[in-house]
Amino acid sequence: MKNDIYQKLIYQLVSKLIVLPVYKFLFRGHLIGRENIPQKDSFIMVSNHGSLLDPPLLGHALGRNISFMAKAELFKIPFLGFIIKACGAYPVKRGIADKNTIQIACKKLSNNNCIGIFIDGTRQKNGQVNKPKQGAALLAFKNQKLLLPVAIVNSHRLIRFKFFIPCFSKIVIKVGKPVQPPQNSSKDVLKSVTMNLQDNINNLIG
Repeated sequence: MKNDIYQKLIYQLVSKLIVLPVYKFLFRGHLIGRENIPQKDSFIMVSNHGSLLDPPLLGHALGRNISFMAKAELFKIPFLGFIIKACGAYPVKRGIADKNTIQIACKKLSNNNCIGIFIDGTRQKNGQVNKPKQGAALLAFKNQKLLLPVAIVNSHRLIRFKFFIPCFSKIVIKVGKPVQPPQNSSKDVLKSVTMNLQDNINNLIG
C-alpha cells in the first residue's frame, strides 16, 4: 500500500514538474476525446508508437496513472530510464514470452491501475499501426477490461531541423471510444479485436 502511494506521488510530481512543460510548451500538446477516458475502472490503453517520449506524454495527457510495458533496454538510458520508471513503467524482454511481465500487468489491472501497450511492440517510422500484436486483446480477455484506442499524432517526427535550427512538431493526442474485451481467446476473435483497434487508431491519426 505504501509503495502504491509513493509511486503515485512520484508520478504526479514528474508529470507536473517535468512532463507538463515539455508537453504543453515545447510540443504544444492538445488532447481530443477526453470524454472517452474511463474515470473509475482500470483499462488497457492501446496506442501507436513513434517516439521514446510517448509513455510520459500519453500518461500526462490522459490524466490517469498509466503503467507502460517498456523494453528493458530503455531503463538503462540516463534520465529517460528514471522518468519512465517514475511513471510506473515496467520492463518487458523483447522476443520472448515474459510470464512475469504478464503477471505484473494483471496485478496492476486488478488493483485498478491502468496499463498502456504500444500495439506494434516497437516504434514505427511512419507513426501508424502497421503490424499489431494480439497481446493487448489477450490481456483484455484475461482481465475483462476495456481497451482504449489512442492515437498520438506527430510523435514519429517530434523534432525537425531547418538550417540547423530545431523545429518542434505539435503533438495531438486523440482518444477513441472504448472497445469491449474479447469474450473468448480464440485466434479469430483475438485477431478481429486487434484489427479493430488498428483501424480505430489509424483512423484517429487521419
